[in-house]
This record gives sequence, structure tokens and C-alpha cells, in this order.
Amino acid sequence: MVFWIASAAGLVIAYLFGSMPTGYLAGKLLKGIDIRDHGSRSTGATNVLRTLGKWPALVVLVVDVLKGAGAIVFARWFFPWVHTLPSGMTPTALDLQTWLPWAACLAGLAALLGHSRSIFLKFSGGKSAATGLGVLVAISWPTGLGAAAVFGILLAVFRIVSLSSMLAALTAIALICSLEQPLPHRMLVVAGSIYVIVRHRGNVERLLAGTEPRLGQGSSGSKAPSQT
Repeated sequence: MVFWIASAAGLVIAYLFGSMPTGYLAGKLLKGIDIRDHGSRSTGATNVLRTLGKWPALVVLVVDVLKGAGAIVFARWFFPWVHTLPSGMTPTALDLQTWLPWAACLAGLAALLGHSRSIFLKFSGGKSAATGLGVLVAISWPTGLGAAAVFGILLAVFRIVSLSSMLAALTAIALICSLEQPLPHRMLVVAGSIYVIVRHRGNVERLLAGTEPRLGQGSSGSKAPSQT
């Protein structure tokens, strides 16, 4: 019982990693505003760029990526430690080499959920694309870098963050399935990428209608639709 309680606590901590409201804090610290009342009303880096400028947006982007990576790094330290609990507290049939990849992947999903449903923002948040990239890099850096490259190229060509994010998520699925990766890693990337795409369902409707804004469009006072 102690083992499972400790494992659940580890997932809660990973969720709290993701829940850190970086964009919201940037708005409060730099301009004393709730960024959810401005621009696209999102807490993501795109709305920070629109509302606060490029340097705050860069900081928010980097921190959001680090949140995802940090959740995986924490899980890979914490769950082996839990496995060293005294005899009788750890299930004897539970093999660490088998359990750890699953536990780390659950922590990654918890971080994604935390970013989009932050407990500090009454369970609202962003689209989890940047935090998902951090999880990707920590789980499989070739997959993460490949997805990031696709995102960068598409953003340079189309200047639509939502489109670039969703196609990068699909790229991550293709890459993780083509590489030699453990089953838990593949399942995490597939589930996480689908989650990111589902979070962009409103953007899909606007893309189909031809009304999705491009990077740089809109103003801090506009009600432009959220992209990140």
C-alpha cells in the first residue's frame, strides 16, 4: 500500500510540474495583467508574444518545454527510489526495469494534463504543445528534435502556430513508431500527441473555415482564437 501511495504522489508531483502557469505569471509579473483577458486569452507562448513581446514569450516557451522534460527526469529518479522502500512495502513481483518506463510515461501524461488543466488556474491552461515537446525530448530526443524541426519549418512557411503544432504531433507519432523504442514510450507519444491535437479542435474548425490567424496577427486587446 505504501508503494502505491508513494507512486501516486509521484504522479501528482509530475502534474504540478506541468501545472506551473508560466504565461499567467509572466503577465502578472511584467504588466500586472491576467493574460487570459488579452489577445487569444491563452496562457501559451503565442499569446505571450502577442501581449508581452518576444523575450517574455521565449522565456515562457523555454520554461514550458522544461516543465515537460523535468517531469520525466523527476520520474526517472523518484520511481527507482520508491522501488527501494523496505521489503514488504514494494510488491515483490514488480520488476523495476519493467515498471519504470510505464511510470515515467504516466508522469509525462500527468505533466501534459497539468499544463492544459492547471490547478492554479481553476483547471484551465494552454494546449500542451511546448510541454509535450519537453516530454518528447526527455523520452526520445531524436523524436523530439524531429518534431521540433517540422514545427519550425512549417511555422516559417505558413506562420500558423496551431497547424505547425498539430503536424509536429503527427510527425512525433510517425517517428516514435519507426524507431526502436519501448512500448510505453510509443504509447505515451501516441496518446500525448492525440491529446495535443484534440486540444486544438477549435483551431481545426477555423483552419477549415480559413479564419485561423497567422503569427503576428491580432492585438493584445483582440479576441483572436487561441493557438497554443
